Formats: sequence, structure tokens, C-alpha cells
Amino acid sequence: MLCDENHEMLKAYGVWGKKKFMGREYMGISRITIIIDKKGIIERIYDKVSVKTHAQDILNDLVC
Repeated sequence: MLCDENHEMLKAYGVWGKKKFMGREYMGISRITIIIDKKGIIERIYDKVSVKTHAQDILNDLVC
């Protein structure tokens, strides 16, 4: 688990920004998953996340 109170890493990965819900704008985290290897290299970015299937989608990709 990571604590990023200043949102520095969230901003670096481009996942912190304006969001809209029911006509209201606010700052928040985008629902994105980033797979990073042991060397710190980004292997894959899931920017279209389906909550119902996302965990299985990642497992399927990691096994292949």
C-alpha cells in the first residue's frame, strides 16, 4: 500500500485530475491499472477498466 498525500506519484503517472459526476467537477483518481515490472518499467496500462472483469483480465494477461 502506498501513501501519496501530495499526489506526486499520481500526477507523475497521469492518474490525478478533474473528474465529473452528476454535473459536479472534482479532483480525483482515474480508474487505471498500470503493470510495472521488477525493474520499474511499465509493461501494460489498462485505461478502460471494467470493474466486473478487471481482475480476471489482468490474470489472463499475466499468465500468457
